[in-house]
Amino acid sequence: MQNAAARVVARIRKYDHITPIMRELHWLPVRQRIEYKILLLTFKSLSDAAPIYISELINRYEPKRRLRSSTQYLLEEKPSRTKTYGNRRFAVCAPKLWNCLPLHIRNASNIGQFKSQLKTHLFTCAYATD
Repeated sequence: MQNAAARVVARIRKYDHITPIMRELHWLPVRQRIEYKILLLTFKSLSDAAPIYISELINRYEPKRRLRSSTQYLLEEKPSRTKTYGNRRFAVCAPKLWNCLPLHIRNASNIGQFKSQLKTHLFTCAYATD
């Protein structure tokens, strides 16, 4: 659907390559858009801007002794019982995605800065191989 919308906006033919158009429009592919939404909700829950029932699904990682990772703003990763559906739960995928982010993005001071840095990071990851 996203590819079809890009073709309409850019007025290109059905068989033209869509990746350069998506990059030109500065649109994230579907997978990165999903990651963006999950990570944005995670940031909001960590900064107390999300509903409580969402915030209760994730926990900060607090090691029992002083480690270098204690200053990395990591989240506690929970195991899932099933491979297919368990990994899609917010409580499972949000910490995994969050912990993979560069530290400067996790340390963003406000939501605007976080959104900007996150979209740039995901955009770079999505189109880096082209």
